[in-house]
Amino acid sequence: MKLREGAAHTRAARNTERGVVILGMTMTQKILARHSDLGRVKAGQLIEANVDMALGNDITAPVAIKEFDKIGASCVFDKSKIALVPDHFTPNKDIKSAEHSKMMREFAQKYEVENYFEVGQMGIEHCLLPEKGLARPYDVVIGADSHTCTYGALGAFSTGVGSTDLACAFATGKAWFKVPHALKFVLTGKPAKWIGGKDIILHIIGKIGVDGALYKSMEFFGDGISYLSMDDRFTIANMAIEAGGKNGIFPVDKKTLEYAAKHAPGWVMPADYDFNADMDAEYEQTYTINLAELKPCVAFPHLPENVKNVSDAGNIKIDQVVMGSCTNGRISDLRIAADIIRGKKVAKNVRVIVLPGTQQIYLDALKEGIIEDFVQAGAVFSTPTCGPCLGGHMGILAEGERAVSTTNRNFVGRMGHVNSEVYLAGPAVAAASAITGKISHPDEVCGKEVKKS
Repeated sequence: MKLREGAAHTRAARNTERGVVILGMTMTQKILARHSDLGRVKAGQLIEANVDMALGNDITAPVAIKEFDKIGASCVFDKSKIALVPDHFTPNKDIKSAEHSKMMREFAQKYEVENYFEVGQMGIEHCLLPEKGLARPYDVVIGADSHTCTYGALGAFSTGVGSTDLACAFATGKAWFKVPHALKFVLTGKPAKWIGGKDIILHIIGKIGVDGALYKSMEFFGDGISYLSMDDRFTIANMAIEAGGKNGIFPVDKKTLEYAAKHAPGWVMPADYDFNADMDAEYEQTYTINLAELKPCVAFPHLPENVKNVSDAGNIKIDQVVMGSCTNGRISDLRIAADIIRGKKVAKNVRVIVLPGTQQIYLDALKEGIIEDFVQAGAVFSTPTCGPCLGGHMGILAEGERAVSTTNRNFVGRMGHVNSEVYLAGPAVAAASAITGKISHPDEVCGKEVKKS
């Protein structure tokens, strides 16, 4: 990559202005500077940036559509840069959700929005957009959903916004931001067996807390990244918000470029700008995580920071297992779980619900025999939906029930009754727990016989 303008940033960082050292920029700051047509930005600065994609779902888009009408907008800023994905309460669970989906459908038809994904084509939004090539490296992506930070796995700046901000973006193609301060996470070493993106991000949240990155950019570096699949990175970036982060972001490497070439073949690497963090970029704090030392973990109720190693969980019996969501609903997650469940039976009195992230993931699982593995074991394989994750439908917990879930939140009442409990884990722990009927380490079920796919 050429370093023309970016190199100028690095040189500027070594100059002084009125005796004050001008520091370099982080990855996030460089993307925001580029999209706001500014030579440089600094933490705390208020800016207006051009957006490459504006996303709404069946909960948030109807509010945005009403605000869009209130401001008197007569057209959308770009028919190709808006995505509407009904995924939370669909297939429609009741009359209200049906009306919300109808409003989205009519808005998409009226303004010729190209990226509207109806039932049958839809998926869980944060799995679907990367798959469709609608989120790409160095983009600015906003969505009226807090887990929009997922696309930082691709080296994009992506973050959640309110529905009013989304409405303004629909009309103008712009959004305002306060440039975030940054935290640096250096990932070293090779993860051991069973360790995936969920274990890594739960470990980090357990370390810094649910407000440890409040309105900060979580930027990931280190040789350990090379061992992480894109699906691992999506999971980690997705849960940056669970540490309070404004966004999470990974550098663009060979795996990122291969993913972009497959899913967004029309995307071209910018040749006139250096988006890498400057050597003298300012980070409020640096954390070093040795991935080789991590063990499978689980977040106990009722916060994602309440993290324990699975081996220390104790004898906690469960009633339900949910595998999927925008965090762990990708094909690699289903493969890991299926490898553990294959040929076994779900524990008596345990309900197991599997949620593929998209229709394509559903088809891939079908072709690979993964759906049959789950059904033969006694699980149910669902259409793509967010339903159980937010206590919407298709998996609500009753009073006193416990669930192990590969979703991203375990707040009080998150998946149902306020007196239910949610334990967050990765697909390997979830699958093992489904077989034993209690929170379990994968080795309890398969020992050394199964390797992570």
